[in-house]
Amino acid sequence: MESLRRAIQDQVHGLVGFGSGELDLDRPPGDEGLFGPQSACWRVHGDFTSMMIGGTSALLLQMLHPLALAGVWDHSDFERDRAGRLRRTAQFVAGTTYGAKAEAERLIDRVRTIHDRVAGVLPDGTPYSANDPELLTWVHVAEASSFLAAYLRYRDSAFPAAEQDRYYDETALVAERLGAREVPRSRRAVETYLQAVRPQLRADERTRAVAAALLDQPSPHPLLLPVGKLLAGAAIDLLPAWARALHRYRMPEMGRSPLRLGVHGVGRVLRWALTDGSAKRAQARLA
Repeated sequence: MESLRRAIQDQVHGLVGFGSGELDLDRPPGDEGLFGPQSACWRVHGDFTSMMIGGTSALLLQMLHPLALAGVWDHSDFERDRAGRLRRTAQFVAGTTYGAKAEAERLIDRVRTIHDRVAGVLPDGTPYSANDPELLTWVHVAEASSFLAAYLRYRDSAFPAAEQDRYYDETALVAERLGAREVPRSRRAVETYLQAVRPQLRADERTRAVAAALLDQPSPHPLLLPVGKLLAGAAIDLLPAWARALHRYRMPEMGRSPLRLGVHGVGRVLRWALTDGSAKRAQARLA
């Protein structure tokens, strides 16, 4: 059983680049990073299964905004660098959550530098920039709300409402340091924001091409292909109904219970297998 545990963990670490040397999670004594071990985001970001589902669902949600989609379409090799994007996102979230303050700031500065190069014009002539504060707020809200929704569904449905609000308040800090403004900091504020931004959202052939590339990622191992399909289905299921409608995803109600049961099973296996990771190392350093 130990060899199976190690094999699963090695596959996951390879997927997100853990242990590759690209991310430094060491913290000097007394440095608890941006948030610290008692924070809500340490809990929410500590479950790999829900973070994978939430991250994929967030990307599907983000690309419904024409300006966000343009940045991906014009400035990324989204069809051939899917694994690289996943790895960079995972490392950014892990580093800003569990790393030292200096490491979190380094990662934030690196993203801001990348954003400086992402700008262009939509087909209708509308200019866009990754540094647009309103666009940064959209990207953040789509991500944070998806992470939290996945955590509630697949890890802790009893996570208190006050802690959910605290999660939004904490993670707004990173969004603001990236340049976002007027970031919603509670469940009610997020819901109000999403209602307000919905008229700007749409899906077209480019959206569907990017979504297809995201959901049809190659598996690092043939035996893991069914798991990938299951998690992709869970990401679609996690989307708000209006977002699924824009994407033209149809998910029969009768299929949702088996899907969710399957994901809960995968989650139990992964929590058993993942004995080493950013969250566990962060907790171990506190001992």
